Amino acid sequence: MPHVEIDDKSGFCFGVVTAIKKAEEELSKGGVLYCLGDIVHNNNEVERLRKKGLICIGHEEFARLHDVKVLLRAHGEPPQTYRIAEKNNIEIIDATCPVVLQLQRQIKETYNNIDPSVETIVIYGKRGHAEVNGLVGQTEGNAVVVEGEQDFSNIDPDKDIHLYSQTTKSVSGLNEIAGKLKARLNPGKTVKCHDTICRQVANRIPNIKEFARKHDTILFVCGEKSSNGKVLFEECRNINSSTLQISDLSAIPLSELKGKNSIGICGATSTPKWLMEEVAEFVKRELE
Repeated sequence: MPHVEIDDKSGFCFGVVTAIKKAEEELSKGGVLYCLGDIVHNNNEVERLRKKGLICIGHEEFARLHDVKVLLRAHGEPPQTYRIAEKNNIEIIDATCPVVLQLQRQIKETYNNIDPSVETIVIYGKRGHAEVNGLVGQTEGNAVVVEGEQDFSNIDPDKDIHLYSQTTKSVSGLNEIAGKLKARLNPGKTVKCHDTICRQVANRIPNIKEFARKHDTILFVCGEKSSNGKVLFEECRNINSSTLQISDLSAIPLSELKGKNSIGICGATSTPKWLMEEVAEFVKRELE
């Protein structure tokens, strides 16, 4: 039987842990609790909490609700969400990650103090991602979101840039974007780069690289919607080409694991520890 090891530094970040704890505390009181969007980008954890009574809804349904409790997940929300809640007498259980909340405040303060005729706010992140939507909302929708160079055409080269980042992006990615933006601007224009990346997330990259080197094969457990998962999976695969992404037990390719001496199991900041433990037990049982 191969040696099977779970990466002890993988699993929920503190923002997700706090959100799930708040959800479970409210659910234990009884009554109905809604969550605006999936509480975490992992279908297995969403289903576990659904069985406890958590009802995930979208923004359209949220706008139609009145006199209920709604949990806001760690990703954060734009100001419009809070205005709707106040109007409709919705009690907000706010589980916005403190790192995200601080970033929202930074962006809002910058937006309130810039001259839009000569300055612009740029956010490096995934367009449409919940956190990014909340950040853009601090600028009344006026920030420019860039995922890569293909989006630079949306930026006026004759304006100074205040560059912020989605908290789960990589430091190297942010620095690369900053450098390329500087090269594109007209003479005399500047890029002020604000490093707003969560270090608890960023520090997982060197750790997961080291973990990937230790094993013949890596099972990377994460949901398809996880942005952080995509980043960490690629970093893992760059080190160990025998890295396989799975979402749950049904996706484990046992035939590819036979004959391996060492199997590592790791995941994203949205991957529950209990799921990685289930994967480990399954692999041990099936390959013994």
